[in-house]
Amino acid sequence: MENFNDSKALAIEIAKILDKKKAHDVRVLKVESLTVLTDYFVIASGTSTTQVASLADEVEYELSQKGLEPYSTEGYDSKNWVLLDYSNVIVHVFVPNTRTYYDLEHLWADGEPIDISEYLTPDSTLE
Repeated sequence: MENFNDSKALAIEIAKILDKKKAHDVRVLKVESLTVLTDYFVIASGTSTTQVASLADEVEYELSQKGLEPYSTEGYDSKNWVLLDYSNVIVHVFVPNTRTYYDLEHLWADGEPIDISEYLTPDSTLE
């Protein structure tokens, strides 16, 4: 079992899993000074409800292989917004229009964006 006592390391690992599975616009937001709910949000988009479910499934699978299970999951019924609660890291995977509607990045604008660019695959459209 890998040691993810460090919330930031877990958030980055989740971002890497999502990126590897072709998630779009992956962001990590540090919110620990703003709420007692969690330390970090990982926010990502899928292009369809099928991809949203696949992205969330991959995070669950990869972390279960490392001995981590979510405390709670929400949204698998509609797949427009799937939430995985790992206590100190909460994962939000959206379809684009639902992400735009709820705009968590704006709602939690006082959170600290974490630069994860070094961990993500460069955007192929920029090559």
